[in-house]
Amino acid sequence: MGLDVLGLGPVEHRVYEHLVRHRAASMERIVADLGIRANEIGHALRRLTENGLVATDGAHADHYVAAPPDVALGALILEHEDMLRRAEAEMLLLEQQYRDAGSGEADVVDVVRGPEAVRHRFNQLQRSARTEVLLFVKGDAAVVDRDQNVEESVAIDRGVRYRYVLERSRLDTPGVIDAVREAIADGLEVRVAGELPTRLLVVDRAVAMVPLAAAGQDQTSGALLLNAGGLVSLAVALFERTWSSAAHLRPAAEGGVASAELEPEEREVLALLELGLTDGSIASRTGVSMRTVQRRVRELMDRADVETRLQLGAAAVRKGWL
Repeated sequence: MGLDVLGLGPVEHRVYEHLVRHRAASMERIVADLGIRANEIGHALRRLTENGLVATDGAHADHYVAAPPDVALGALILEHEDMLRRAEAEMLLLEQQYRDAGSGEADVVDVVRGPEAVRHRFNQLQRSARTEVLLFVKGDAAVVDRDQNVEESVAIDRGVRYRYVLERSRLDTPGVIDAVREAIADGLEVRVAGELPTRLLVVDRAVAMVPLAAAGQDQTSGALLLNAGGLVSLAVALFERTWSSAAHLRPAAEGGVASAELEPEEREVLALLELGLTDGSIASRTGVSMRTVQRRVRELMDRADVETRLQLGAAAVRKGWL
C-alpha cells in the first residue's frame, strides 16, 4: 500500500487496514486476528490515534474505529506534500549557496572523480529529472539489467521522457537488441547512430554530464558536470542533431500495414539492415549463416525491384515494410 512514505510502519499499516475492513474492533480482537503481540498493537494504535487515522468508539470505550481513508490519509498526504515543498525550497537555497561559495569556474563546471562517484551522480541526476532525460550510449558501455536500473523505471513512472541514442557497435553485444526493444515497449525512445563522439547525459536541458577523459581513454574514472546554459545548450544541440539523423529501432512486432507481405525472419533482417549492421552481425543475431542473410537481402531487393541496399531501405519505407 505504500503507507510507509507517510511515516507509518508495517504494524500500523496492518492495524489500520484491519480496522478499515471491520470498521470497529477491540484491541483483543485485533491481537487475535493479526497474531501480533499486544504491546506492538498498543503502540500502533497510539501512533494511529496521534495521526488521526483511528479513534476510540464512543459507544464502546474499549473499541477502536478507523477514520475514513480519504479524509485521514488525504490529510497526511497533504502534510507530506507541504514538507516536500519546503524541502525543495531549502534544496534550492542550499544549491544557490553552494554556487555562491565556489569560484566562477565552479559555477560552470563541476568535476566528479572516481567510478563510484560518477555512478552516484548519474543516478542522482535521474532522480532529479522532471521532464526529460537525453542519453548517448557508447558501444563500450557496461551491460546493466534494466530491472536493476531503478532510477530509470521510477522516473518513467512519474512521466519523465527518456530518449537514447545507441552507438551501432552496441547492438553486437548479445541480448542488447532484445533488451532495447523491451525498453521501447516500456516507453523509452531509442535510435541508433554510427560512432558517437562521447557518452552524454542531459537532464531537463538544465544540466549535462560528460566523461572527464578523452575518447579512447577510461571514461568511467571521472566526469564533468556542466551547469552553465551555454555549455548545456551545446550538449542539447549535439544530441538533437545526432537524434534527427539516427535510425529508429522499433519493437519486434511493429510494422506497417503491408508488413504482412514479409515473413518474420525477413522483417528482422530488414530491420537490422536498416540499423547498419553488417551481414556477419545480422547472421550472428538471427542464428543463420551469412550466405542465408545475403540471399534474403537479395530476395528482398528483387521483390522491391531495386538494385542497391540503399534503395531497398527507401522502398521498404514506401511499402510499409518498416
